[in-house]
Amino acid sequence: MASYLHSVIEANRTIYSQYLVDRLKETVKLNATENWEEAHTLPLPAQFLAMSADRVRSQNLGLQYRLISLWPINPENGPESNIEEKALKKISKPSETPFAWIDESKGDLTFNTLYPDRAITRQCTICHNNHPDSGKKDFKMGDVMGGILVRFPIHSANDGRNTYFYVPPETAADYIHAILEADRAVYAKHVVHRLEKNKVSYASANWWEDNALLLPAQFLLNASDLIQNLRLGFHYRLISLWPVNPHNGPGNKFERLGLKALAQSPVHPYKRTLLSGNREFFQAMYPDRATTPSCVKCHNAHPESPRHNFRLFDVMGAIVVSIPLDREEELVSFAPEE
Repeated sequence: MASYLHSVIEANRTIYSQYLVDRLKETVKLNATENWEEAHTLPLPAQFLAMSADRVRSQNLGLQYRLISLWPINPENGPESNIEEKALKKISKPSETPFAWIDESKGDLTFNTLYPDRAITRQCTICHNNHPDSGKKDFKMGDVMGGILVRFPIHSANDGRNTYFYVPPETAADYIHAILEADRAVYAKHVVHRLEKNKVSYASANWWEDNALLLPAQFLLNASDLIQNLRLGFHYRLISLWPVNPHNGPGNKFERLGLKALAQSPVHPYKRTLLSGNREFFQAMYPDRATTPSCVKCHNAHPESPRHNFRLFDVMGAIVVSIPLDREEELVSFAPEE
């Protein structure tokens, strides 16, 4: 579960850092700055992640994630406990291995995993090495600059011989969707809508050729492609009864029925368990709403859109999350007492 959640966070972070921050800095001189609102620039990748994490936390699902570092520019991003400091030191060594542990408080269990956060773009190293409040000024590309800490509640069960820890599949799908929805909402509101409103940049279906912003749907789908390449077993996609791209239409009866149900009553996800080949999957469909005027304007004006009367907050489609139910993973590292 932690690997799934981290892969979503990391994929969106990679798309934002490489496809937006680095590319637009080089092509149209659009910077990412700390005072992004006043300067009409892009938020820093760390700020983007923090805004998404705050949005997820506000949903009270129990899921939390944040960036932490031994050399934080913002003191609030330092380790909050001895175990977090130890984990940061462990993952800073040349290894791809995350560090995991379980907290227990009044009988409630929380699973924690810290993943290395590396400098994947030149702008990451330039920003940290030149910032007056940075605790380290010699970062190079590929260096571990800190970690992404992922925390969520877990349940335990005992069969008389062994104790098992687990996350219910419904909760797992809710966690994945919460991150997707938060990143997409932050991107649509604080990047696309704001920069278009201030006539700084614009989103385009031909974003690469136009040196423009990705459409929010493209942001999600490009991140999904990165995750597919990891072959973790789970996946997600964006579908609609009125897709601009026919590839994003419903692929089966479940998806068609789910889209119709969510359009009429977008309160609860539409769920099922299915057998595909010799594997069992849990699937959940979540309503995808028009959260900004840019979403409405784009779909209503697009010549290939089958529908041209969307309004703000209308359900435009759905995000489908599919999770395999037959995978069991062993912890890579486990330190419950240290």
